[in-house]
Amino acid sequence: MGRFTKGLVLTLSVAVFLYVGLGFVLGQTQNKPYRSLTVFTEVLHHIQQDYVEEPNIPLVTNGALHGLLEALDPESSYLGPREFAEYKKQVANPPKGEVGAALSKRFGYVAVVSVLPESPAAKAGVRAGDIFENISGFTTREMSLGQARLLLAGEPGASVRVTSLRQGRAEPQELDIVRGAPGSNALIAERLHGDPASNSAETAVAYLRVPALVPGKAEELRARLQQIERAGVRRLILDMRDCAMGEISEGVAAARLFLSAGAIVSLRGQTVARQEFAADPAKVAWKHALTVLTSDGTAGAAEVLAAAIAENKRGSTVGDRTWGAASEQKLIPLEDGAALMLTVANYYSPSGKSIPAEGVAPTVRVVQRHSDEGRLPVAEDPVVRKAIELLMKPATPAPQPAAASVTPVRPLPARSFALREAA
Repeated sequence: MGRFTKGLVLTLSVAVFLYVGLGFVLGQTQNKPYRSLTVFTEVLHHIQQDYVEEPNIPLVTNGALHGLLEALDPESSYLGPREFAEYKKQVANPPKGEVGAALSKRFGYVAVVSVLPESPAAKAGVRAGDIFENISGFTTREMSLGQARLLLAGEPGASVRVTSLRQGRAEPQELDIVRGAPGSNALIAERLHGDPASNSAETAVAYLRVPALVPGKAEELRARLQQIERAGVRRLILDMRDCAMGEISEGVAAARLFLSAGAIVSLRGQTVARQEFAADPAKVAWKHALTVLTSDGTAGAAEVLAAAIAENKRGSTVGDRTWGAASEQKLIPLEDGAALMLTVANYYSPSGKSIPAEGVAPTVRVVQRHSDEGRLPVAEDPVVRKAIELLMKPATPAPQPAAASVTPVRPLPARSFALREAA
């Protein structure tokens, strides 16, 4: 064997040794991406070699990628090349027809977090908490939220069929939703009796429902609060139930209307610079008694507001635990034309709790009840009744007996401020 040949053999031997040795070391490291890739490759190999019939590998891989992203959180998703192309097309030319429902994922399927009043979804009978098993004939089991929104949007007047599941209903229901305007996000106001024996402003309670925290809603809320104060009312119920649409920045702005000091929310992520949002005394619009109503349809910006009020001891929160959806996503295009919608940061309450992980627990829990038509009237709503009871307690000279019944609520004429105002 010549010198050149010996050298070549030695070089190749060293290379093979290093390759095998490095592979062994890397393979023993359990918490590294390459270890997971090794397992994924092994599973894919067995599927290809041992499955009952020859599998469609691209389909299997696509399903695996959807599952991988969905395992992270409901907002993260994988968009295949075709889905991403449709997504970009819709972003460039937004459809004019919507259904007016906020979506997330639950049990692997697309779930309705909230429905705007007077929206196409509301008119079709969709309710917060419903599960869409199918949209336009496609199962939502491995469907990204982006794809679900693409299917639900479209031309005004055109309908989209969904198969809806609801707790307490034995069979799925087929619904045709006629796309149109998204619905009303106007503030809804009423003036309620806190004391049935008095009709004065001193014992009145203002009720404000906020369907969505869309841009400009905090300023609209400021104007309404000033109007209520001028009417002499000093107690407020802020109804954030089923409020799941809007920007986090609008939730921060709304929280500043009530807080003169303290933290509101913080944003944290592995690759995102930490941001802190605090109260601003110059922006306070309401210094009087306050109670916030929450439900499992309260999400995003509304959760930020509710957590800031509760954890700064500014007022009570009454109702149910919120959905948990305050986070930021980043769109990451891939080389093959696909894309990732990846959550890169979460919002944390003033006490440091992750809102997406835990939601916001109420200080006083009251189970929400619905009539067949949806929400109960304000005067019959047990959550509103409990809120009034809490607001009236400081003005009560003697403690309430443990078995005392809740004072019935009778709405007053709403001449002091309008019942509804277009956004």
